[in-house]
Amino acid sequence: MADLVIDARGLSCPMPIVKAKKGIDSLQKGQKLELIATDKGSVNDVQAWAKQAGHEVLSVEEKNGEYHFRIKKG
Repeated sequence: MADLVIDARGLSCPMPIVKAKKGIDSLQKGQKLELIATDKGSVNDVQAWAKQAGHEVLSVEEKNGEYHFRIKKG
């Protein structure tokens, strides 16, 4: 279960990352964020951003053209 869900459906890069960063900045270390995006480019971009920022990508799932990312704040 995520502590915060960010809906970035319909947004193109870099907006899903911008929304994810703002959201994760509001969380405490160890809390989880779920990001929902429709931009295919976000699959690689979100994972690269999370790694660079010191967060852990717990899962990436594609459901009906939507990408669901679960990220644990590092």
